Amino acid sequence: MGTDLFSPVHLPLRTLAKPRDDEVHLWHLDLGQLSNPLNARESADSARLSVLQQRTTRRFYLRLILGAYLGLPGKDVQIVRRIKGRPELDACLVSSALNFSVARSDASYLIGVNSGAAIGVDMEMAARRPGKPMALARRYFSQQEIAALAGYEQENLRRAFMHTWACKEAIVKANGMGIANQLCRFSVDVNPDNPPSVLAMPDDDHMAWQLAFAEPAPGAIAVVAARQPAIRLKGFSLRK
Repeated sequence: MGTDLFSPVHLPLRTLAKPRDDEVHLWHLDLGQLSNPLNARESADSARLSVLQQRTTRRFYLRLILGAYLGLPGKDVQIVRRIKGRPELDACLVSSALNFSVARSDASYLIGVNSGAAIGVDMEMAARRPGKPMALARRYFSQQEIAALAGYEQENLRRAFMHTWACKEAIVKANGMGIANQLCRFSVDVNPDNPPSVLAMPDDDHMAWQLAFAEPAPGAIAVVAARQPAIRLKGFSLRK
């Protein structure tokens, strides 16, 4: 799913139809182009905002989008953190059967929304160059993945590593267990030229999990993980 498949949606947001059972709505926000909720006259340029202001800006737009699905003003959307810090809708909104996951990279912010299933999203910049990808793989990945990555060299190794990392982060976000000691507990296909997939998951049925790839912005790679029979992505880009 390339950048051209992210339909522009302009502010102010109207009521949004919830995703169907097999859908995941993927929202990309360039915070450098959107208004700063702390000062409506300025853009939310992450380079000029403090860490706290960046967090407030992301939370503002997350609540705005979730509120549009729930038929609520953004200020009435309550988000809490559960196991391992995973953000979820407050219990009073659980009946909405709406799940979400978020990822960020610099000024890019990604929000995945679906109905009734665990979901996780991760976003990485393709140009990111891990200094020692095999050393990192040996520390965090499964033996199956380490063996597969060992067959790559130089640039192809970095690309395969980033693809694998994004897939695995999306899955651990979805299952809510956190990254620590979890990335090695399952295996994904490390080949970035193949459709992303889960190959083994001893603690769960790996066939129950689906992965999907998207390019929300030039140079960005995103992976969506959901425990549902299929994923049909619909992309949106929030604009002024």
